[in-house]
Amino acid sequence: MLPSCYARPYRPDVSDEPRYYQAVSAVMDALANGRTPDRAALRDAVRTSLSMLAAKVPGRSVEVRVPPYGAVQCVSGPRHTRGTPPNVVEMDPATWLELATGRTSWAEAVAAGRVRASGVRADLSAFLPL
Repeated sequence: MLPSCYARPYRPDVSDEPRYYQAVSAVMDALANGRTPDRAALRDAVRTSLSMLAAKVPGRSVEVRVPPYGAVQCVSGPRHTRGTPPNVVEMDPATWLELATGRTSWAEAVAAGRVRASGVRADLSAFLPL
C-alpha cells in the first residue's frame, strides 16, 4: 500500500492566489537574475498556472505540456480519447511562466522556437497571459 502522501494526485490550491503570485514572483526574479529558482516554487507555480488555464479555458481539445511538472487539457472543441491528442503545445517551465505572466508574447515564444505547437487549435495567444 502506498503512503498517504501518494494516495491522491497532486492538486495545487488555485484559490490561494497571493501565495501563487509570491511563488511566481520569486521564480521569475531568480530566472531574470540568472539564478536557479527553487524547485518546489517552480513546480507549484507551473502546476497552479496550468490549473488556472484549464479553469479559464475548459475543454479537452488541446493538451498543454510543461515537463516535468504537468500537463492539462483545455480549449473546447473535438476531444481525443486515445493516444496522442491532435493539438499539443509543449514548452519548458520558464517559457510557460513567461507566457502565463505576460512577460513574453505567444508570437515571440513561437518565433524563437521556445514553444512546440502542433494542430489547428494549438494557438493559445487568445488565452494568455492568465
